[in-house]
Amino acid sequence: MCGDSASFKKNLGLAKNILASRLKHLVDIGIFEILPASDGSAYKEYVLTEKGRSVFPIVVALRQWGERYMFEQGETYSVLLDNAHGQPLQYLDVRSAQGDKLQPGDCHRRRIVSDTRAE
Repeated sequence: MCGDSASFKKNLGLAKNILASRLKHLVDIGIFEILPASDGSAYKEYVLTEKGRSVFPIVVALRQWGERYMFEQGETYSVLLDNAHGQPLQYLDVRSAQGDKLQPGDCHRRRIVSDTRAE
């Protein structure tokens, strides 16, 4: 995902100052980086970093939940399709390291100390 601030403004409908503040914050926390425009123009593009791309499964899971529970029967909505096959994505499940499908009651948390951060 990438785009310049004008395309974000057009698609999101945010005031210019609010959009600029939010984009700056997303750059500051490493979700986007600013690169020269891929079309060779003088514009700059906001491009997802590895950290930003790693949010994709979270966005897909929330979107799939919304598609399943937030629309009335007969109501129009959009679905996310895979580019290669034009089909809706498989519904995401939480699975154990062994591949078993997990429910909320199948999990617990444990506090640990991290010696490295994801890059």
